[in-house]
Amino acid sequence: MADLNPQNIPLSLYIHMPWCVRKCPYCDFNSHAVPDGKLSLALEQEYLQALVEDFKTQVDFAQGREIHSVFIGGGTPSLISAQSYQWLFAQLKALIPFEKDCEITLEANPGTVEHDPFADYLAAGINRLSIGVQSFNTEHLQKLGRIHSNDDAISAIQHAKHAGFERVNVDLMHGLPEQTLAQALLDLKLAVESGATHISWYQLTIEPNTVFFRTQPILPVDDVLEDIQEQGEAYLKAQGFINYEVSAWRKEKPSAHNLNYWQFGDYLAIGAGAHGKVTQPDGVYRFHKTRLPKDYLAKIPAENLQFKRIENDEMPFEFMMNALRLNEGVAAETYTQRTGLNLTDLDELLNSLRQRQLMVDDANILNCTDKGHLFLNSVLEEFL
Repeated sequence: MADLNPQNIPLSLYIHMPWCVRKCPYCDFNSHAVPDGKLSLALEQEYLQALVEDFKTQVDFAQGREIHSVFIGGGTPSLISAQSYQWLFAQLKALIPFEKDCEITLEANPGTVEHDPFADYLAAGINRLSIGVQSFNTEHLQKLGRIHSNDDAISAIQHAKHAGFERVNVDLMHGLPEQTLAQALLDLKLAVESGATHISWYQLTIEPNTVFFRTQPILPVDDVLEDIQEQGEAYLKAQGFINYEVSAWRKEKPSAHNLNYWQFGDYLAIGAGAHGKVTQPDGVYRFHKTRLPKDYLAKIPAENLQFKRIENDEMPFEFMMNALRLNEGVAAETYTQRTGLNLTDLDELLNSLRQRQLMVDDANILNCTDKGHLFLNSVLEEFL
């Protein structure tokens, strides 16, 4: 195993805000509904202070690096005020500086953006928004348990653009209960026409521990799902969007934060249930935090940090599970730089995948062919 040099690996930061107005029936994320849909100022301030204390325990992981990107997820991070984020960023930057052009993304739901005007979030230092629309169809929104309307969604995107946000991602799901091809395509059309510069477009999956898992909705049949996928991709390409990752489409530059995940970069993580990954000279480690907000707040920061080393035999799958999601793949040398392992150890497997036309026949790049992307799960299983 080669020596790892963390200084050559970008370092991002994930911040988890665990509260939302109402838990959606399809959601298996670490999110918890707040009473009356409003977060108390006392709880907000207590949690923000806990985030800072949490971050202090991770300063040594930076090893001289600055923060490359920040993603604030949830839950519904737009329940937190812009002023609070401005305070939080100041505290974090005093501990580990942010890069000059650090991408800072905030997840926002159309039904909760009235907390502060978008311009205030921009002024606080947030320079990219990810708006959780999921659908522009009122009936589908109701089935998904969303609290916003079609008009709210369109208005949120337009207001974000008018406030000065140049980078606006829209989250959309397809394969919704009883959704038709025409309805799925209209969702994409409305996202594009409203001004989205980036679209995360993914199929609804039924996850354990959700309402939908316990009470299965009627989903479109496979033929309809295939038509939605094929015609949706054709529409986005015709509108000038580039499909750079399995479910990510862009008209602007890629998300720096998501690219760092997919290229097996490092990321610190603060907040209830947050997951991180850090490279040390002796290996690569994943860690996670106590899941429930009340438990997270009750513990001292060091007790929240639960580590697990990624063993050498796990590393190929861990790396490829991320890298092969990218439609352009990654440079072959990235494998050794990020894992400390020799790529030649995988020669037999890689040659087999290339011969079967599942991976590109180029020793300088790790990338699936179109056929390989179609059967990506099967390709990844071979690295287990």
